Amino acid sequence: MNYLEKLLDGVGVEWKTLGEVTDFTNGKGHEKGITEDGKYIVVNSKFISTNGKVAKFSDEQICPLFCEDILIVMSDLPNGKALAKTFLVEENDKYTLNQRIGAIRVKDSNILFPKFLNYFLNRTPQLLKFDDGASQTNLRKDQIQSVIIPIPSVKIQQKIVAILDSFTELTAELTAELTAELTARKMQYSYYREKLYLLDKNKVQHLPMDDESIGVFQRGKRFVKTDLISEGVPVIHYGEMYTHYGTWTDKTKSFLSKELVKNKNLRVANKGDVVIVAAGETIEDIGMGTAWLGDEGVVVHDACFSYKTTLNPKFVAYFTRTKQFHDQIKKHISSGKISAINAKGLGKAIIPVPSKEEQERIVAILDKFDILTNSISEGLPKEIELRKKQYEYYRDLLLTFPKENLEE
Repeated sequence: MNYLEKLLDGVGVEWKTLGEVTDFTNGKGHEKGITEDGKYIVVNSKFISTNGKVAKFSDEQICPLFCEDILIVMSDLPNGKALAKTFLVEENDKYTLNQRIGAIRVKDSNILFPKFLNYFLNRTPQLLKFDDGASQTNLRKDQIQSVIIPIPSVKIQQKIVAILDSFTELTAELTAELTAELTARKMQYSYYREKLYLLDKNKVQHLPMDDESIGVFQRGKRFVKTDLISEGVPVIHYGEMYTHYGTWTDKTKSFLSKELVKNKNLRVANKGDVVIVAAGETIEDIGMGTAWLGDEGVVVHDACFSYKTTLNPKFVAYFTRTKQFHDQIKKHISSGKISAINAKGLGKAIIPVPSKEEQERIVAILDKFDILTNSISEGLPKEIELRKKQYEYYRDLLLTFPKENLEE
């Protein structure tokens, strides 16, 4: 029997609803009192979801909070990561509570240790079940107060908290170290990517991307998000270019029906073409390319271009992610609520055209950097995810108690 098993072996547990052992307060609106550097931190969902890294301030303490209050996010988008996330107040006279955030105050800390309760409540499945994945979730006071809480002895609660504090600190340190390493690798990757495309113009031909000897742009045609289905003809929606696709892909996240593709006469990129996004919320978003390497054609959204090219498609896709490329196209981007660029603007960008062998060599080098820095299944991102899962495993183990004593 290991230490954790011994700690929890035969532990007596009383079960109560949150409403029996705590008081609950709703936050209040602070819209008119927000300042850049006020005395009090306004606790909203962004503050809690970022663990205090993103904060707003107010000179008024409209809804005061006190040390050991537990704050909980009551509203979030479908499948959001903030719903039911908690934050433990560490000192008095520092915070003021915004609307749609609840404050939970333990009635008797000799029975229920606030920090233990904070660990237990954080993203509890008892509250996440109210997220239907379709519409915004708005937790009610009665739903929160109905959560069933295990209450072992305070001594056991404090031991569990000490273990979880150690795990939390260790996980945070390791994640910080790994994140710093990942950031360094990305900077290294960016440096070499820029360097590999700085080729001597006296030795290597450089051409505009719309030069017919190397490539032709074709804009996609319009369809809407509600047209997307789980099976059918592969399709790349422009929004997915920012959230899902990297330098290349041979599979898509979304699909369209054959009937829709035929009826709307939608346009397709073929294997070896590069899909380039041409619209976004910021200028920096524009121009990123993804080489399409799938065996069948992929439908392209009208906020993207397919670029049929004689060059190595991954060589082109990597180039579209360089500063050299973006510095050239910036002046051709129209700004507004949505920034955009046309084929003429993209086509003016000058790209180096080395031999096919040199293109392959550059791609091979950048592929290694890409795997090392971005792949979920390899390298540092996987290690960070494993550390988080390890922490979650031990947290759940320590906060799970037999329910034989739970009265129906």
